[in-house]
Amino acid sequence: MELNRITFDPNVMGGKPCIRGMRVTVGTIVGLIASGRSFDEVLVFYPYLEADDISEALAYAAWRADEIELPFQAA
Repeated sequence: MELNRITFDPNVMGGKPCIRGMRVTVGTIVGLIASGRSFDEVLVFYPYLEADDISEALAYAAWRADEIELPFQAA
């Protein structure tokens, strides 16, 4: 999966995944959509975002939710 709009910078929002280096986290966008807000409403709240930013935030969240982390076992 290619994610060009999701960025990670330790100096921006503590390194949380953000949209294009801005101070808008993936979690914020996913939370708004999960609470029933539409893409159009999110774009009104954050007029500097684009619909593709929201789509990619959702795709990133889905990918992370599907990822399985296995505990390390020493040989």
